[in-house]
Amino acid sequence: MLAWMTAPVAPTHPTHSRALHLLSTIWGYPAFRGVQESIVEQVVGGGNALVLMPTGGGKSLCYQLPSLLREGVGIVVSPLIALMKDQVDTLRQLGVRAAFLNSTLSGPEAFRVEQQMQSGELDLLYVAPERLLLPRMLELLSGAPIALFAVDEAHCVSQWGHDFRPEYQGLSILPERFANIPRVALTATADDRTRADIKSVLHLWDAPEFISSFDRPNIQYRVALKESPKSQLLDFIRTEHASDAGIVYCMSRKSVEETAKWLAAQGLDALPYHAGLSPQQRSETQERFLNEEGVIVAATVAFGMGIDKPNVRFVAHLDLPKSMEGYYQETGRAGRDGLPSTAWMVYGLQDVVNVRRMLAQSDAPEDVKRAEAGKLDALLTYCETASCRRQVILAYFGETLAEPCGNCDTCLNPPQSRDLTREAQMALSAAVRTGNRFGSVHLTDVLLGKQTEKVLALGHHQLPTFGVGASHDEKMWRSVIRQLISLGYLNADDHFGLSATPKARALLRGETRLMLREDTLLPREKTLKKRDRAGRAPVSDQDAPLFGALRAWRLERARALAVPPYVIFTDATLKLIAELRPSSHATLGTVSGIGQRKLADYGDEVLQVVRGYASGAPAAIRPGPGPDEAGARHNNAVLERLKHKSAAPVPALLDPPEHAEPNSEVEEALRELRRELSRESGHSAFVVYPNATMTALATRQPRTLDELRGVPGLGEKRIVAYGERILDAINTVLDG
Repeated sequence: MLAWMTAPVAPTHPTHSRALHLLSTIWGYPAFRGVQESIVEQVVGGGNALVLMPTGGGKSLCYQLPSLLREGVGIVVSPLIALMKDQVDTLRQLGVRAAFLNSTLSGPEAFRVEQQMQSGELDLLYVAPERLLLPRMLELLSGAPIALFAVDEAHCVSQWGHDFRPEYQGLSILPERFANIPRVALTATADDRTRADIKSVLHLWDAPEFISSFDRPNIQYRVALKESPKSQLLDFIRTEHASDAGIVYCMSRKSVEETAKWLAAQGLDALPYHAGLSPQQRSETQERFLNEEGVIVAATVAFGMGIDKPNVRFVAHLDLPKSMEGYYQETGRAGRDGLPSTAWMVYGLQDVVNVRRMLAQSDAPEDVKRAEAGKLDALLTYCETASCRRQVILAYFGETLAEPCGNCDTCLNPPQSRDLTREAQMALSAAVRTGNRFGSVHLTDVLLGKQTEKVLALGHHQLPTFGVGASHDEKMWRSVIRQLISLGYLNADDHFGLSATPKARALLRGETRLMLREDTLLPREKTLKKRDRAGRAPVSDQDAPLFGALRAWRLERARALAVPPYVIFTDATLKLIAELRPSSHATLGTVSGIGQRKLADYGDEVLQVVRGYASGAPAAIRPGPGPDEAGARHNNAVLERLKHKSAAPVPALLDPPEHAEPNSEVEEALRELRRELSRESGHSAFVVYPNATMTALATRQPRTLDELRGVPGLGEKRIVAYGERILDAINTVLDG
């Protein structure tokens, strides 16, 4: 049974109560997102699960929270060392007893972790599949109290997945050797074949599938023609993402190094990353990317899967990925914190020819090549579409978006399509009449009637197709040829020669018509309109100075603790603080992402920053102690109490402060109003008013403009712009 068919958990259920208290006090979140609650209930009850959830959708919580609620230690199979360290650093900041076992540990350090696991001193242990499968490790696990097994990046078990890792298939030993321990497999993308492989390897045939929406509404998707790719990239970064962290994907190692060097020469903090670099170089690049602000990494796809950095503001592709799954996974590394981010790509005729040719030359079995060709076709259709890009992405993953998203380039600057059947016939005829063996440049010369040395030597100036396309320019013909390759009417051989495919016959005979994007034949806007860029800023202009001060404090604190800045607080949490401007621990504690432990560790310092900003002068921050042993003991005591399965009352120290509950009908009305205002203004929903403001409005239920003043996040500018309509929405609900 799928997750959305599962009946909601009754609020009085003891597991539900314990889970919500942990969610609030440890992670600082007031409620579950999407299907998280159903997954937690399933796994805590001892059941298996297959979880498909987009990057940034909250997958890790689906095994971390059950590990705390069940007796024993949760064993997490993770593919990359960097990801393990990142997750463990974050959990330790929350007061959770977490550790990892990998090659970075010395012998004595690894032995100590093993002892902690066996003695029940850990809540979560991260381990690579290779280490888990060692006979000694399996013996240790057999004698340890295990809460669950979580297999992260589970698509790696399948040769049909976009990141196949043979060692993952050895995980079939888990259901054989630990049959009674719940197993949860998690991935961001998996087609039907990959899903079937996951179920087979991990014996999850009867496990429910929990499928979240694949939509990432905060990501703006953009695709442009490749003209001068490095200059286009530089213009994009400087115009829209100056000082932001980002990833630039390139197909080859040479391109990675050239791109990083060129960006650095333009004054950007850019570094290369690919498998050909030394382990030390790769490690240094990754450490800088994680621990510093505004670092850009140019990389092959070897970089990214182990990156948990939530404030990557853009992902750029200078070359076509190999599949829609790969593209979705890579772009999903942007905006994991839910704030506005961009997935930007340029591609051209040569990219299309290259990927088609590489696929044709592959030594893979024919059934694999057919499957890969289908995935490539889907990606090229996405690139060439004139409709909403988000609708195309979601449709590929079996999800329907009823209306265009309003947050992709085709929605913001709608392209035009027109009937170019005649031009397509000319191009196909030129390919056929020249022998189905010449590249796009020569075909374009023939169509334009250029008497080049090659054209004359081959006698192609005497063909009926010579000069038939002279009324168009070279740019148009290259675009038409590119789209014909993308759509499968032309194919490229080993030497980039183009030949008409069987699919072209009906088009040449005039039995079908062909609509092509007209905007790909015309110069595109180099940047979005100013209004569109402004609407995508992570914070409003009035909150930006405080947000910047909070980020500066966070970076200093992170350096002192030797952890990535986002381990302390994410940008999303700092944004809410900047909007709310709390003046007390009680108010600060209501911000999403601030649990009891972080409130105790950092509350005083954050309030100092806020007060210093309010007074008009930066406050001198006196760093407090790092996460101390007393705080850890406090959280461990809480966890032990909550692990008991009795329905005994939760300790008073976990009780949330007394306050009115938000009116759910008012909150929904305000959410709908925000969508309307977002469409009208062109601003993202986050900029119109944040969730914290919406909740405060639904709780206070103001009836006049004066009562709106003082609502967190509602400055005078927002009141003037949206105040009357906010009041109308509230009054409509309350007055019936």
